[in-house]
Amino acid sequence: MCTTMIFTRSACADGAMRVTHSDDNELSDQRLIYVPAQDHPPGAERGVVDGSADPYPRLVSYARGPNYALPGYPETPLIGLIPQVAHTWAYYDGSYGVMNEHNLMFGECTNGAKFQPNHVSQEEASREGKQCRLFYSAELSRIALERCTRAREAVELMGSLIDEYGYFSTGETLLVGDENEAWVFEMCALPDEKYHSAWAAQRVPDGEVFVAANEFRIRVLEKGNPDQLWSPLLEPGVEKIGWWKPADGPLDWLPTVSEGEYSHPYYSLRRVWRVFDRVNPDLALSPWVNGKGYTTDYPFSIPPSRPLSRHDIFSLYRDHYEGTEFDLTQGIAAGPYGDPNRFIGPYDGAQNNISSEVLYGAWERAISIFYQGYISVCEVRPTAPDLTKGVCWFGPDVAYTTCFTPFPAKMTDLPKSYQTGDPQVFSRDVAWWAFDFVANWARLNYQRMCKVDIRPLQQQLEAQGEAVLAAWEADAASGKLDVNGLTRLAAAEAGNVVTQWWQLADRLIAKYSDGYVNGTPEKPQNPAPVAVGYSSDWLGKTNYAQGPVSYAMHFRNNE
Repeated sequence: MCTTMIFTRSACADGAMRVTHSDDNELSDQRLIYVPAQDHPPGAERGVVDGSADPYPRLVSYARGPNYALPGYPETPLIGLIPQVAHTWAYYDGSYGVMNEHNLMFGECTNGAKFQPNHVSQEEASREGKQCRLFYSAELSRIALERCTRAREAVELMGSLIDEYGYFSTGETLLVGDENEAWVFEMCALPDEKYHSAWAAQRVPDGEVFVAANEFRIRVLEKGNPDQLWSPLLEPGVEKIGWWKPADGPLDWLPTVSEGEYSHPYYSLRRVWRVFDRVNPDLALSPWVNGKGYTTDYPFSIPPSRPLSRHDIFSLYRDHYEGTEFDLTQGIAAGPYGDPNRFIGPYDGAQNNISSEVLYGAWERAISIFYQGYISVCEVRPTAPDLTKGVCWFGPDVAYTTCFTPFPAKMTDLPKSYQTGDPQVFSRDVAWWAFDFVANWARLNYQRMCKVDIRPLQQQLEAQGEAVLAAWEADAASGKLDVNGLTRLAAAEAGNVVTQWWQLADRLIAKYSDGYVNGTPEKPQNPAPVAVGYSSDWLGKTNYAQGPVSYAMHFRNNE
């Protein structure tokens, strides 16, 4: 249930290419894992796992380096084997592949599709005479990072793997970018043994911004368009199963293979609108659309009204529709302290099932949401030294209350606190828990805590991250810094961020105890607790005014 974006070079103020991803995975495996480069002997095979779910641990494998080897857990079963290549690149891995040592970058979001089968292992396919279905987007992204250095190369590889070995589970969008170009790669399964799977890809023009939010975004496929690619199985497949026929005209990918919106009306489209409206308000796009979930009101990509900075992009991921009619920090549901979080409960419709579900109500779906597991903002800056040209800015937990930390793609490992941690077992040794704790504690007094305590430290540490990155670049350009030194410095910077976030957590526990704003060691001149209470506006929405303020008898209207 993710939001993923592309910011092409001419759309960014510093000329960087950026691919971003918020992995809204609820309480799944939040680790960012370093997978080392490896050499493989002739005839070696690469194991393929299901990869469509990521509970902790999402993967246990001794073939993918030491960080996925978890003693005490059984190895993740393989569903198939494909030929291995002689050498695989190092990369960062999350629920999906993130970035490799050659600065190839990925983002992802899940989409509804008309047909969403389970995997079919090679063993089952052989036994039952079926087409195997080995691939989900997670393993596709990992194999592309292991083998590719360019975005188009990755698109072609992933497409060929789907065509040969089959696809299963939900519809998926993968964004893939390199220093010079970025592509949107979308895929789904088809209910046929011969024409078993389908995919389509489209390049984002330079100077433009793309966003996907749990709905396919590629539309009409135009033969001869050099910026589009698609599977040879697609057109004969959807014609055979009756989803499209040549007489209909050029194939429109979105309505052909999916039901449109992922969960409820505007679950996806509102986020697309919000990103586009923020990066280019001059377009005056409406938050309400014609054509329902298949609307063409929002273009595939748009130019921003001005080139965007790295912090502009961080800010997009921290959005709750503030200042619009959909502002989640306002209204009675936000409580007395403007909390934008809306928890999911038994009255909410099942995810990815709108076509058969009667909805009794729904909350707006913001970009920053309480069940985010992590956010990655990957960038390649063409003028930077090779050692620091590619960087993954990584923020554990929720975008609004996290802190993005720079991890250059050339690092030879990642800090242990980012590579470990079970979301069911609290630990102060785990980076994700520091940010998750603060995000949850903020709900005691959300707006005050965020504005006074969390956001100032966030801004300070992110500015510090930019400063240390600039220092690393200067040393790399002068030959004073090598990859081992860079790895140590980046780990130290990340460790400092986590330490300061735990210190923030400890301060918040004392400062906001029992609903007061309490004196803290940092402000000994004001040790007395301050009664904060509630605003008059919020009290007016409650039965406060009807409370016992005298011994006089009050008669109800119906008495």
